[in-house]
Amino acid sequence: MFTQVGFGVDQHGNDGSSGSGGGATKAAVRAVRNAIEFNSIPGIAESVPGGRSEMLISVKLGVPFKRENSSEPMEVNLNEVAKVFPYGRLMPINVVIGGLTFNTGRIVRELGDIDDIAVCVAACVSIGYDSGKRGSDETHTIHDTKDGV
Repeated sequence: MFTQVGFGVDQHGNDGSSGSGGGATKAAVRAVRNAIEFNSIPGIAESVPGGRSEMLISVKLGVPFKRENSSEPMEVNLNEVAKVFPYGRLMPINVVIGGLTFNTGRIVRELGDIDDIAVCVAACVSIGYDSGKRGSDETHTIHDTKDGV
């Protein structure tokens, strides 16, 4: 029904190697907020059978590598990301390699900086509902705009 993208940055991030999720968590929360914050869809409660409680929320996060030579994304505290959504049924959050890190040129120890690395996370948030009409292996329906749908 609805898909939006957003991005979030933590300029005082870290690589999450401490286990806290650090900057990647803060950037991910900001990314999903950015994706949904300027959207008001007052009719969605009436459009989704069962209302807001049956609304399905799908989130995909593009998160940078833990380190340069790593093949894993930085750690993200998905419980913190889930708190952004006040209603609906959140599907499992999909974390993939993406986003970016960059040097800011500043270390601000008072803000907890351990280096000058900033973290940027990209987010895709999709809203829909289960109509019960899909096949068991079908994940979504693609509509071609040339069909007028």
